[in-house]
Amino acid sequence: MATTQSQMVADSYTERTGRAIELVGVTTFGDVSKAHLAQLGGTGVFVSALRDKLLEGEIDFAVHSLKDLPTKPDPRIALAALPARHDHRDALVGRVPFAELPDGARVGTGSPRRVAMLRALRPELEYVPIRGNADTRIGKVTGGELDAVVLASAGLTRIGRTAEIAQIFEVEQLMPAPGQGALAVECLAEREDLVDFLAVLDDPRTRSAVTAERVVLSALEAGCSAPVGAFALDDGQTLNLTALVVAIDGSAAVRKSAAGSPSEAVALGHALAAEMISEGADRLMGEHSH
Repeated sequence: MATTQSQMVADSYTERTGRAIELVGVTTFGDVSKAHLAQLGGTGVFVSALRDKLLEGEIDFAVHSLKDLPTKPDPRIALAALPARHDHRDALVGRVPFAELPDGARVGTGSPRRVAMLRALRPELEYVPIRGNADTRIGKVTGGELDAVVLASAGLTRIGRTAEIAQIFEVEQLMPAPGQGALAVECLAEREDLVDFLAVLDDPRTRSAVTAERVVLSALEAGCSAPVGAFALDDGQTLNLTALVVAIDGSAAVRKSAAGSPSEAVALGHALAAEMISEGADRLMGEHSH
């Protein structure tokens, strides 16, 4: 997945600038450890390894899944480009849609957010924590170990595995992780030449939307493993933002929406998070908040 995403970005830059981009593979502790991501400290383990390579000067820029990036900025590193977002939704890989899974069916996901929201929809199913890349997770379904797995639709599209999708969840059913479906391109903040070069792929509407989503996550003081979902859409005139916090057992939720100018994405995110906290969102997150 990471290689495919990086290649897509590299190809886009080459098309636009005529400059060749060389891919450098980086194996991280998160790739080789068998521990669950929540135990490792969440998806940040992948990000920090790539940032180390940037700071050491081994690579010029790094491509991440935006939803993996910590919300706290690192002043040494510039978020130089947020290319146009792909599908933001979650997908179910299995033989039948979610509603048709029999009671007690085993559904795999490594995300507490997905578990909480899926439990709210169908508490009678068994939710199994899983690790590994998308191919490994899909293999647990084809091998009969699980009845279904839930993965990001964009990731399945990027690796050409859409044929196995039994259902794509709409935002009303399963609120995506902040930044889901978007890629982030980082370089050293001091490399102004690179910041300018990489900016050609930046998509302003994607940037305003995901900025609002990530501000909600940050203002709630939630980590990437917390059961928080957010989705914003910038239509060029208005930024519409919806966020959802669910108790890990799916028993309670706080959901709020707001709209404003795309130029006020940060303020909109902060205001929505404050409203959610006033309604008890921070208590629902419990041990998953920082």
